[in-house]
Amino acid sequence: MFLIYNITLIILAIILSPAIAVAFLLKPKLRAGFRKKTGFYGKEALKPGQGEKRKSIWVHAVSVGEINATEVLIKRIKKEFPDYNLVVTTVTATGQEIAHKKLSDTADIITYFPYDFSFSANSAIKAFNPALVIIAETEIWPGFVNETRKGNIPIMLVNGRISPNSYKGYKKFRFFFAKVLEKFSIILMQTETDRQRILEMGAPAEIVDVMGNLKFDITRNLDENGVKQLRNSLKAGKNRVLIAGSTHQGEDEIILRVYNRLKTEFDDLKLLIAPRHPERNERVFRLISGSSYNAGLRSRSNDFSDNDIILLDVMGELGRMYSVSRLAFVGGSFSGTGGHNPLEPAIYEVPVVSGPTVFNFKDIYEFMAQTGAAKIVNDEHELHIQLRNCLVNEAKYKVAKRACAEIFEKNRGAVDFAVLKIRSCL
Repeated sequence: MFLIYNITLIILAIILSPAIAVAFLLKPKLRAGFRKKTGFYGKEALKPGQGEKRKSIWVHAVSVGEINATEVLIKRIKKEFPDYNLVVTTVTATGQEIAHKKLSDTADIITYFPYDFSFSANSAIKAFNPALVIIAETEIWPGFVNETRKGNIPIMLVNGRISPNSYKGYKKFRFFFAKVLEKFSIILMQTETDRQRILEMGAPAEIVDVMGNLKFDITRNLDENGVKQLRNSLKAGKNRVLIAGSTHQGEDEIILRVYNRLKTEFDDLKLLIAPRHPERNERVFRLISGSSYNAGLRSRSNDFSDNDIILLDVMGELGRMYSVSRLAFVGGSFSGTGGHNPLEPAIYEVPVVSGPTVFNFKDIYEFMAQTGAAKIVNDEHELHIQLRNCLVNEAKYKVAKRACAEIFEKNRGAVDFAVLKIRSCL
């Protein structure tokens, strides 16, 4: 079955090569890491100086969200298992950028994950010599999994989650994915719902467990003094800052219209917009510049002393910027994308408001909505009402802040659980 899969993949790559070449030409980010993904790791392979006889623990986190989620676990692995080299891979260029920014002092190697051809996977396995492969969330690459297990290398899936849409797709091909999932050594899912879904996809019950969510184990990137320094660098003063994080196309327009309504009532309100994808920065800045407000760029060190709106066009700073905000709108929730991580602002006790489509973080939003740490709104009008309520009602705002803190107090522990399972595999 896996031989057929690999042959089919090669045939499709040949047939689609003209279209792939055009896509690579038009979108440079698609060809990022191409040589390494095909298996030519060269200088990034573990060298004798890095421990000729030492094996590695290889953690794969596909992109920005997974790197952010696994950051604490990766740093803990480095501390708990110092006798192993630590390899971190991503698929996307933005994932690479964030991984280097956050983990360059932790990982021995940060590079791209191989394509799912057998020759690419084998080349990577030879280069990194893993004693254990850890895959974050639900990156199920059949060819890679098969080649890894052929080498008797255990594979763990951590922080696993399966969205309703993905679940429907996987279920259609249960006959195939059941063969892939049985090759895993341990599968750790975020919730009982996720556990049931992967069992119905064919995973053996004896290897599946619920670990909770690594995202609850995040810590603040900045202490009180760091927050003060960041606020001073923005020259926010006593102004209240509304942050729109991880926005997608169409959401910037919504937040600008809502901000315009709020600004007429709350003159001290400033706005920080952080598009999810860097390639949209230029377009979003043109949109902001077309408004009646002065606007600046974080990359130029512009601040709020003479600007009402700042575009955060610097990668890796969004998590820190939540610390200087009074309120947060988390994007991907009006665009149909499924939302982004609301815990990033909540860790700084910043209440969250999001649109109706948050299936990527459904369970987290349920926790937050029940306690008042987050509000889910259906449209632009409701978004304005909820943001206004937090600006005008100090008592309710303080209740929401406290609810944010309690979420982490009640739900930590996933990292400790994962470390115990990792130890059992080594």
